[in-house]
Amino acid sequence: MTDGHPWQGNWVVRLYERVREQGYDSLTAFAEARPTASLVALAKELGPDDVAGVQVFKGLVAEAERSNQVTRLVRGQLVRELWACLPNGWPAVLDDANRFDVAHALGAWVAFTPETHKDRADKVGDALLAMPPPPGWLPLGPDDELLRTLLPDEEV
Repeated sequence: MTDGHPWQGNWVVRLYERVREQGYDSLTAFAEARPTASLVALAKELGPDDVAGVQVFKGLVAEAERSNQVTRLVRGQLVRELWACLPNGWPAVLDDANRFDVAHALGAWVAFTPETHKDRADKVGDALLAMPPPPGWLPLGPDDELLRTLLPDEEV
């Protein structure tokens, strides 16, 4: 029993029990079925009171490391952050308000990026700012063509 506290009890076991209850064999499969949902939204779906977004991400990182898919996970997290911060897609003009939203998305993404990929993530952010994608661009998942170009599947 957790009494609504995500860190009480064995949260890893609880997390994977919830994933299986949803009909998935892995947390990755569960998350990839919802590629634009935030970590908080994923956590709420798994346990509205006793699963936290950071727990979901820790589980996703562990699975990605075991399957050598960390770069794909990093791209997927960028998709989640872009959807959270830029729901109408990449802005046509980077005025102060839009620049803040873009910086928020990229900053949150880099914060969640595992240390092994931080340098690459910084370069992706720089590239997106230097040569912005088309207005309205909003990737639907980690296999987006532009994302794969910016962050190919070479594991570091």
